[in-house]
Amino acid sequence: MAIASDRYVSTAQIIIQRTDLASSQSFDFSSLLGASSGTNRSEQLLMREYLLSIDILKKLDKALHIRAHYSDPRWDRLSRLQKQDISIEEFHQYYLSRVSIELDEYSGLLVIKAQAFDPQTAQAITNFLVHEGEDHMNQLAHDLAQNQVSFLETQVTEMYQQAQQARQAVLDFQNEKGLISPEATAENISAIIGSLQGQKAELETERQALEAYLVPSHPNVTKITQQIAAIDKQIEQEKAKLTAPDGNTLNLTVEEFQRLQLQAGFAQDLYKSALLALEKGRVEATRTIQKVSVIQTPTLPEYPLEPRRLYNATVFILLTFMLAGVIQLLTAIVKDHKD
Repeated sequence: MAIASDRYVSTAQIIIQRTDLASSQSFDFSSLLGASSGTNRSEQLLMREYLLSIDILKKLDKALHIRAHYSDPRWDRLSRLQKQDISIEEFHQYYLSRVSIELDEYSGLLVIKAQAFDPQTAQAITNFLVHEGEDHMNQLAHDLAQNQVSFLETQVTEMYQQAQQARQAVLDFQNEKGLISPEATAENISAIIGSLQGQKAELETERQALEAYLVPSHPNVTKITQQIAAIDKQIEQEKAKLTAPDGNTLNLTVEEFQRLQLQAGFAQDLYKSALLALEKGRVEATRTIQKVSVIQTPTLPEYPLEPRRLYNATVFILLTFMLAGVIQLLTAIVKDHKD
């Protein structure tokens, strides 16, 4: 065909928004218009690369048979796909010449344009790219969230086992020492020592009163002295339970018990935190993390934008005049040299 075939261009404009709780709390209209598009720029570029990839081309051809459309012999030889059975690499290069996806840095919009030899096919290609891009971004987000959930489930299982082991260590220590609460036992011993010291103080006061009018060998004085000695012995025995040079004392038992309890409490707190993170991860995994908002739906073109015949003709005429002028100038220079 000698005349260039008409090519119709369908256009769509989209923007990627996050629908997680963190971003929804700070969402405003300016972010929709792209005033803070930096937060979504990486997602926009990621989607752009996917929509220009060979993977999307294969899906597009399977769904819309665009290879057959572009290679239809009804179209002119320069514009159409030369052969339907060309390699995927060559087909991809042709696809890149018919589909453009650009990121508008000012507005933050992703502008999708697809060319075809009829308006319905052009709109179908653009519409497919929009929906397939949204599905792909959501799938990436869900896969990431699912991986996080799997990791958190492993962590919860490990934290639970550690919490159980720490709790069992406390129980084993209590059974070994025969004490439910070493702190309470130490407090009871301290109370006993305090009570004995109070009794001793009363007896010493009574003995001093008797010694004021009785001789030290008097039976009453001797009896009180013996009672004071017995109390002193009992106080020393009770103190030995708390502290002693050999180290096998209640204060060390209390310290060991507190350490085990601290480890058990810490393991329990970690387990609770892991459970909360797991529940949050499960909720986020069921949500649509990325939402593709269509600002302009894929258009159904009413007239062909390509090829730009008037523009191309104007450029061709200007280049022809320029070339003719250069040739004429060279001819004049050659004539001058001959003269």
